[in-house]
Amino acid sequence: MVNMEYIPAKHLLHRNKSTEWFGTDHTMNLYRGCCHGCLYCDSRSSCYQNPDFDQVKAKVDALRVLRDDLARKVKPAFITMGSMSDPYNPFERELQLTRHALELIDAYQCGVAAATKSDLIARDVDLYRMIQDHSPVICKLTVTTTDDALAAKIEPYAPPPSRRLAALEKLSRAGVFSGILLMPVLPFVEDSRENVLSVVDSAAQSGARFIYAAFGVTMRDGQRDYFLNGLDRAFPGQGTGEKYRKRYGSRYYCPSPRARELWELFSRRCRELGLLCEMKHIISAATRNYEDRQLSFFE
Repeated sequence: MVNMEYIPAKHLLHRNKSTEWFGTDHTMNLYRGCCHGCLYCDSRSSCYQNPDFDQVKAKVDALRVLRDDLARKVKPAFITMGSMSDPYNPFERELQLTRHALELIDAYQCGVAAATKSDLIARDVDLYRMIQDHSPVICKLTVTTTDDALAAKIEPYAPPPSRRLAALEKLSRAGVFSGILLMPVLPFVEDSRENVLSVVDSAAQSGARFIYAAFGVTMRDGQRDYFLNGLDRAFPGQGTGEKYRKRYGSRYYCPSPRARELWELFSRRCRELGLLCEMKHIISAATRNYEDRQLSFFE
């Protein structure tokens, strides 16, 4: 039995200020915190006021709260999962909060966009297919390298990319609209032509419909030191953290020195392979079969 700490929540659905991020108009987090240990995670930043970020906590009575939130909706919501905590953390295997939340989302005829670093998402392929019958679905798996050994250094407790790509293939074969988040691409670590093309080619081979990239990383107070010190531990003797300190200082967004070159290379390969890589095109493709409902989703 999972030993889980629970925290209160008055509501689970929160309206987004903008629908520019994958077209969703609401955000939902059933859990707080994450145990994947990714060095670069922005959700670790002080502004989010979660000093125990590495400890996963669940929301008290989450499914009832979600049901009540959904019942109050006059129009169907298009809901993001995975903005501040991974909906498929290891505890989800037993607790199944995400799976039961998807059942509610289906029952209330809403759409969903899920982001994860876990192959556990493939467990729920049946529910994503059911939801997609009436509403948009976007499944996003983060893969920033196809090198399992490298990923183990920067995402130490997440399932390896090889398993995520296998999950993507399962979703894609079932007809679920799904693809890859190639972000963040860490400067001096992952921003090589070979690494980027390997991810794009593997995404295509796994049946991805899209791949969305950001060639750089963010650093904020509370996360910056964790990230830079983690780089020094992960790559001893290479001075990787010091390279960041010298080049970026206290900047928030830290683009790869090769960002423009990588974007041109990336976008060209995506076009060759038929992968969508611009947000407006991804949203359009995910929602085009629901034209009669889009005014409801995006009003």
